[in-house]
Amino acid sequence: MSSMSAPSHCTLPHGTNHDFFFCLQVILILTKLYDYNLGSITESSLWRSTDYGTTYEKLNDKVGLKTILSYLYVCPTNKRKIMLLTDPEVESSLLISSDEGATYQKYRLNFYIHSLLFHPKQEDWILAYSQDQKLFSSVEFGRRWLLLHEGVAPNRFYWSMMGSGREPDLVHLEAKTVDGHAQYITCKMQNCSEATLSKPFPGYIDHNSLIVQDDYVFVQLTSGGRPHYYVSYRRNAFAQMKLPKYSLPKDMHVISTDENQVFAAVQEWNQNDTYNLYISDTRGVYFTLALENVKSSQGLEGNVMIDLYEVAGIKGMFLANKKIDNQVKTFITYNKGRDWSLLQAPDTDLRGNPVHCLLPYCSLHLHLKVSENPYTSGNIASRDTAPSIIVASGNIGTELSDDDISMFVSSDAGNTWRQIFEEEHSVLYLDQGGVLVAMKHTSLPIRHLWLSFDEGRSWSKYSFTSLPLFVDGVLGEPGEETLIMTVFGHFSHRSEWQLVKVDYKSIFDRRCAEEDYRPWQLHSQGEACIMGAKRIYKKRKSEKKCMQGKYAGAMTSEPCVCTEADFDCDYGYERHSNGQCLPAFWYNPSSLSKDCSLGQSYLNSTGYRKVVSNNCTDGVRERYTAKPQQCPGKAPQGLRIITSDGKLTAEQGHNVTFLVQLEEGDLQRSLIQVDFGDGIAVSYANLSSTEDGIKHVYQNVGIFRVTALVENSLGSDNAVLYLHVTCPLEHVHLSLPFVTTKNKEVNATAVLWPSQVGTLTFVWWFGNNTEPLITLEGSITFTFSVEGMNTITVQVSAGNTILQDTKTIAVYEQFQSLRLSFSPNLDDYNPDIPEWRRDISRVVKKALVEATGIASKHILVAVLPGLPTAAELFILPYQDTTGENKRTAADLEQISETLIQKLNQNLVHFELKPGVRILVHAAHLTAAPLVDLTPSHSGSAMLMLLSVVFVGLAVFVIYKFKRTNASPADSQGNQAKPGISALNNWVGFPSG
Repeated sequence: MSSMSAPSHCTLPHGTNHDFFFCLQVILILTKLYDYNLGSITESSLWRSTDYGTTYEKLNDKVGLKTILSYLYVCPTNKRKIMLLTDPEVESSLLISSDEGATYQKYRLNFYIHSLLFHPKQEDWILAYSQDQKLFSSVEFGRRWLLLHEGVAPNRFYWSMMGSGREPDLVHLEAKTVDGHAQYITCKMQNCSEATLSKPFPGYIDHNSLIVQDDYVFVQLTSGGRPHYYVSYRRNAFAQMKLPKYSLPKDMHVISTDENQVFAAVQEWNQNDTYNLYISDTRGVYFTLALENVKSSQGLEGNVMIDLYEVAGIKGMFLANKKIDNQVKTFITYNKGRDWSLLQAPDTDLRGNPVHCLLPYCSLHLHLKVSENPYTSGNIASRDTAPSIIVASGNIGTELSDDDISMFVSSDAGNTWRQIFEEEHSVLYLDQGGVLVAMKHTSLPIRHLWLSFDEGRSWSKYSFTSLPLFVDGVLGEPGEETLIMTVFGHFSHRSEWQLVKVDYKSIFDRRCAEEDYRPWQLHSQGEACIMGAKRIYKKRKSEKKCMQGKYAGAMTSEPCVCTEADFDCDYGYERHSNGQCLPAFWYNPSSLSKDCSLGQSYLNSTGYRKVVSNNCTDGVRERYTAKPQQCPGKAPQGLRIITSDGKLTAEQGHNVTFLVQLEEGDLQRSLIQVDFGDGIAVSYANLSSTEDGIKHVYQNVGIFRVTALVENSLGSDNAVLYLHVTCPLEHVHLSLPFVTTKNKEVNATAVLWPSQVGTLTFVWWFGNNTEPLITLEGSITFTFSVEGMNTITVQVSAGNTILQDTKTIAVYEQFQSLRLSFSPNLDDYNPDIPEWRRDISRVVKKALVEATGIASKHILVAVLPGLPTAAELFILPYQDTTGENKRTAADLEQISETLIQKLNQNLVHFELKPGVRILVHAAHLTAAPLVDLTPSHSGSAMLMLLSVVFVGLAVFVIYKFKRTNASPADSQGNQAKPGISALNNWVGFPSG
């Protein structure tokens, strides 16, 4: 066993959570004790070391002995600046240090921080997201905060990342509108008022879809049940991202946006556990297929994880696990997905025995998951400062397996591999890859680790602790010249935290000199030209044992002559077995000129495009590069008129933006006429399809036929769009009788406010029927065949709004009704609203029951809308639950006589308020006979309810009622006496 300098130990109180920070010689550690019984953090401790972790000082007295800390943040552009957040369940404060955590100042907050986002260049600029979805900004490293915007989507706010660096104080965010929609907004970090903010994307976007990455902005908009993806490159206008026509994506994830190109994973309509990889042109608009059926899985938080790994240090190099016939195999590419190949298995195993593994039937397969825990390594690791070294876990065979996992290393960028361990290990890179440290993945305590000084060719065993330690994680010192790592864990599950500092500097006796290095050329199975260039790096000679220090990068880079391998198929083209790129069946190459204007030129594709960031020159470059070509003159063809949001509905009084688009032809040299269908038409000349569109406001609701005509000297084309203009539905009132006769038609009407709202759908439920009736009309006729109380429900659907009303109707074979009038002074207190009428009806019924002794189940009172105040009294043939003791017509007549007698004797009255006594009088009595009625009279035995909106109509109908039922003496002002009359001489009217 080799030896090294003795490791130093430090013991900290055992906490369930911990945050670490390295800065030069300073290490900060925040430990938190979580009480599972209370479900909260009960205490925290802050520790600081100024000697690389040899000793630690507890800083609780400097942050407040009773202060409970929850998070530790480090400014990414100035590691001396530290920010600590307190536990929001106790207090809302932050502590700021500008001296690497030595001293702190405390600032109270009037909001609770959920997350922070530091500016990539300005060290004092911070965005803070609160727990109530508000976004705050600070230009003083958190000492003062300004509310930027409310209703911001979580993790959907970004600093401007433009490569040109313009407007560094611009913030991109996704915010929720008042009506619940999502919108993309940009504004300055110190001023985000409605007057100053911008809305770069026209219309709404899908919730949680905004992504800002490098020079690109992405949003998603779902219409017609399909998601559509839009991209803006360098803050230019948004364009719809173009995938192959029948990919029909269900989901999309942006993998990378570096080097002016978008790498995206797309789950297509026929995929469930795999994604296809697509790569774009510079603008991120046109995508071509890079690799099919890449394996995917779900993370712990439900996030989608794609089995794709970008190798650090070598641009354009990726590893991917592809599913082929239910087998998962690992592939590698050196040119951003233009070509993929299987991994060659090692020639020998760990013991030197030959491995018989022949491509393509057998190969090396790797697990590509990266750890989400910063203190533990994942299945695979590589570093920018060690561009040729890749360490990963995997297996040799026909497919990737979770059994028999071993560790493998490549020191030539994936061309060849060596087995280094038969079990999984965590691997740490020190000294720019000059030292590899491996620690076994195990749930058991360990004392040893392994070191390699020759890129994993040989390994030495070292002891880092005298007692076995349960390892929870490993920290590598981020400095470029030191060889220090810290192992943290505990001796037992009940013991305190143990921090073990391991310093490897004593292993080296000198720094590397120039003669300790050798040149190494990056290649792909012998092919030296990768991404159009030959790149030569310098590596430390394997037999030299010296400390490297600062990484120098590639020694030289020389462009190569362009070959066909430097070109991928252009959008709309597919590579065939002979290597040629030919148009796909759905693609028309002439469509490239559809937005082209006569007299201008466009790039006519050859079917190929050079891989973005490929640096080759000359050779076949001219042959494969798209050629400028004069735009042909064409007659308009494929005209479309659409709304800017893709919807066929609009709201009355609001702007509607129409877009006119042509598949072929020149809008800039054509006459465009648009008829909005409401009597207004406009004409345009030289209108570009990329303009903001044609705006119009509809003043009325309805369905409007919008027509567009485009014509030039070569021909014309037209298009039609039917637009539904609506206004918000605010109230629905179901109007129907209180009482009706059995097996007779009843009319129900849904009265709306406002009365004209556009296209509507009515859904009706009658009685106990579970199957609804759907109509486009607001009135319906129906019959009830069973006596008793029945309910009718109507739902009215208007756009995204659904309102409902339910009413009850009494159904009997026979009943009588009596018109009631009241003391004139009641009119002074009648506000003529439904609530008042319902309350008065209840009071009148109670007065009738008290004056006559008649059971309340025989009486139904309905106060009518309008003035003078009147009511209808219904006398009902109630029967008990057994169906016996049912009242006959004679019984109803006897009850009616009793009621009329009491009413005529002024014995029915009630007190409206102290000192205001109201008398109830009988006006007119009718009976519902047991004979058939004509349709014109079938509804006249019903008392209808109307909304208060129609007071004028109700007054008119009441007047008509009184004139129709009045005797000649009535017309001269004499009071008519109540009596029994035939039903077909009684005129009913709607009531509310």
